[in-house]
Amino acid sequence: MGGAVAKSLKWLSACGLVALAAACGGGGPGGGGGGNPSVPYGQTYTGGQFHLGPVDWSESQWHNACAPGTKYAPVVQQAEGQLLAGIWNGIPNVADYCDACIYVTTAMGKSAVLRVVTYGDTTPNSIDVSPDAYTILNSGEYPRAMTWQFGECPDTGKIMYEFQTGSSEYWTSLWVRNARVPLSKVEVQSTNHASFVALQRGGDGTLTDNSGFGKGTFTVKLTGVDNRTVSDTFTWPSSGIAGQMLNGQGNF
Repeated sequence: MGGAVAKSLKWLSACGLVALAAACGGGGPGGGGGGNPSVPYGQTYTGGQFHLGPVDWSESQWHNACAPGTKYAPVVQQAEGQLLAGIWNGIPNVADYCDACIYVTTAMGKSAVLRVVTYGDTTPNSIDVSPDAYTILNSGEYPRAMTWQFGECPDTGKIMYEFQTGSSEYWTSLWVRNARVPLSKVEVQSTNHASFVALQRGGDGTLTDNSGFGKGTFTVKLTGVDNRTVSDTFTWPSSGIAGQMLNGQGNF
């Protein structure tokens, strides 16, 4: 974190949010472009500051709370880019926003769209950011005042479904990566569930079916905070579901 008196985010080892950013007309590698999201969601968070965490894929200082212990997969890093953020853990149901985007505007008029990959302790509504995001936002000011709001992410490709390494037909758990819209609900219809049932969100952003999908074709249905839906249907992998990264057909 920049600034001698700035309070660092102490990232939780099991939870978090990071923000992929594409800002000021540009974007990080694989991150897409466009600084002003076409659609903002929910309230504006005020009174906080932005700090250089740093938040990064290599976890040079802190574990990214939305990642497994093996860190974010390279294919997700490529899609979500280098403009990243971690948010205050006082946001209600904060893990629901893993891999969502936030639109940040500084008091000096700079802005960026960042991908949330972690969260933790900081002053209310403050964020930590990646080096690339800090370069975009920083004007040399202190305090580094800003506001932020959840927003639609740039188009960086298809939704990805990353299954935990312990997943099976008897216990199935996954992360949803690269969705353009914050998610309000994730459901599955499968061998064990004739109709859609909601998955349970964990503190690390995972979505879990404690009874398991059952072995067979399954459909994952995502509902965004704007009530739009995306559904993807998959055949059960012949090698099993553990550790699989499955690509959806599109995005919001």
